Amino acid sequence: MINYIKGKITNIYEGLLIIERNGIGYELNVPASSPLYIADRDEEITVFTYMAVKEDDISLYGFHDRESLRIFRMLITVSGVGAKAGTAILSALTTDEIKQAIVYNKPEILARAQGIGKKTAQRLVLELADKLRDEAIAVIKDKSSELSSGNIEGNLMVVSETVEALVSLGYMKSEASDAVAAVDEKDKSNVQTCLKAALKIMARK
Repeated sequence: MINYIKGKITNIYEGLLIIERNGIGYELNVPASSPLYIADRDEEITVFTYMAVKEDDISLYGFHDRESLRIFRMLITVSGVGAKAGTAILSALTTDEIKQAIVYNKPEILARAQGIGKKTAQRLVLELADKLRDEAIAVIKDKSSELSSGNIEGNLMVVSETVEALVSLGYMKSEASDAVAAVDEKDKSNVQTCLKAALKIMARK
């Protein structure tokens, strides 16, 4: 198993990079949006890899960081999502966008990737939502400074801030408001608790 390769880029093709190390050129399938494509040719880079083995083919897939590789490995655990499909998803979306699309039940966002149909996108949401829920909430914390303050007082302020956090992620204000309104009063003591409850409600729709 090849965990990573350190070397210099010698050739770039559509969807492929050749990384040379100790006189050996490794052909890597790389997501189209990867920053590896704009790396300095004179600079030694590290590429994290996954080896896909089939009866008639052995291919290497390359990623610029361990997080992209981790999400790729998670995607391909889903039935019907192979290495090529996983690469296509990472070509169309960032890792944070993938997490949010899965947790917030937005299969249509995943379906933007080439070769990912509606049923496959729905399967990704169904099988991975629980695994990624806490990570997606952590992303929201980074985007909303209010989430970590712990000092917001009053249900009205909690509701307002939670709705704003959801809207900042692409939800319509009306659907965000409806979800927050459906949250039990006991879960509206702070934004983080309210947000978790709202996300669960939206995931069931």
